[in-house]
Amino acid sequence: MRRRRMIPVVFAGGGTGGHLYPAMAIADELRRMRPDVEAIFMGAERGIEARILPERGERHVLFPVRAIDRSRLRSAVGALWALKRATLAAAARFHELKPAAVVATGGFAAAPAGLAAATLGVPLLVQEQNAFPGLVLRWLSRWASEVHIAFPEASRRLPRRCGPRVRLSGNPVRAPVPDARRLVRRELGIPPETFLVVATGGSQGAAALNHAMLGWARAVRSGRTPAPEGTTVLWSYGERNRATVTPDPDSQGHLWLKAVPYIEDLPSTFVAAELAVGRAGAMTTAEICNAGLPSVLVPLPTAAADHQAKNARALADAGASVVLEEDRFTGRSLSSTIAALVKDRARLERMSLAAKGRARPDAAHRIASGVANLLAAGGEA
Repeated sequence: MRRRRMIPVVFAGGGTGGHLYPAMAIADELRRMRPDVEAIFMGAERGIEARILPERGERHVLFPVRAIDRSRLRSAVGALWALKRATLAAAARFHELKPAAVVATGGFAAAPAGLAAATLGVPLLVQEQNAFPGLVLRWLSRWASEVHIAFPEASRRLPRRCGPRVRLSGNPVRAPVPDARRLVRRELGIPPETFLVVATGGSQGAAALNHAMLGWARAVRSGRTPAPEGTTVLWSYGERNRATVTPDPDSQGHLWLKAVPYIEDLPSTFVAAELAVGRAGAMTTAEICNAGLPSVLVPLPTAAADHQAKNARALADAGASVVLEEDRFTGRSLSSTIAALVKDRARLERMSLAAKGRARPDAAHRIASGVANLLAAGGEA
C-alpha cells in the first residue's frame, strides 16, 4: 500500500503560552480537517515551547532567539544578531522541509520562521490574539496572505495595505464540556440559584488578585464587611502560592468563598458562572466572551506594549467589562464593584450580550480553514 504523502505546515510562535497555545489549537484543528498535514513547530529555545512541545510529542525546531529590549542598546544589538542567525537557520530548514505554508501566532519566537517564509515566498498566515498587535506580527502581516485577528480594534494598528486580507476570526480556545453549567455546579456543590463569581489569575495566580481576595476575606472574617448574600466566589490563587494562601477558607467560616490552587477546565467553569474576575490576557478574555460572561478585568501593568490594558479597554468600551486598574485594586474596591453588579441584573444582562457579541467559539476552525485555503491555492488539495 502506497504511503500517503504528508504536507508539512510550519507553526511559528511562542515564548509564552499566549502565543504557543493558539498555534497548537490551530494545528490540531487543521490536522482534524486535513489528516495529510504534518505540523512542525518552530520557536525559541528559551520559550515555554521548549517544555510543552516535547511533552506533547510534537515535531519541533527551536532557535536561540530572544526578545529585543530597545531600552538597552547592547542587549538590542545582541538580540538582532541572534534573530539574523536564527532566520538564516530557519531558511535552511525550509529548504529541507519544503513547507506548504507557515502560520505565525506571534511573540519573538515567531520571527525567524515568519521572516524566512517572507524571504522565500512561502504562503504565510498570521494570527494576532490581542487588541494591540505585537511588533513581530505587525511586521509579518505585510507579507501575509491572510491576517486573522481576535479584536476588531487590532485592524487599526496594522499596515493599511493589509485591509483586504484581514479576517475577524477570534482566538482559538478550548470548548466547554456539554452541560457544563450543571456539571460544574454539581461538582463544586453550588446550588443553581447561587450567584457564582469566578476569580482567577491563571495557572500561576496573580499577586494583585490574591492580595485583594485575602483583604476581602479578612474584612468579612473580622466583621468589617458583611459576607455577600446569595453569592459564592470561586477563587483560583495559583499553584505556586499554596504556602502563602489559606488553602481551605471554608474551615474559617468563609462559607461564601471557595479557594482552589488551579481550575483545570476554565472554559467550562466560566459557563457555570455569572461573573468573571481576572487579568485581560487574550486567551482569558476569549474564554470569558465565549461563555457570554460579564467581567471585571484587572490588566497586568507590566504586559508587553501594555496589551492587557488595551484588551480590557476594548471590552469595556464594548460594554462587556468593568476595568479596575491594579494600583487601585483592593479588597474593598473588588467587593464593592461585585456588590454593585450583583444588584444591577439589567446591567449584567447588557454586559453578557456585549460579551456574546465578541464571542468566536469557532475561531480554530475559521483559522484552520484559512490555512487549508492556502494549501489548496498552492496545489496541495
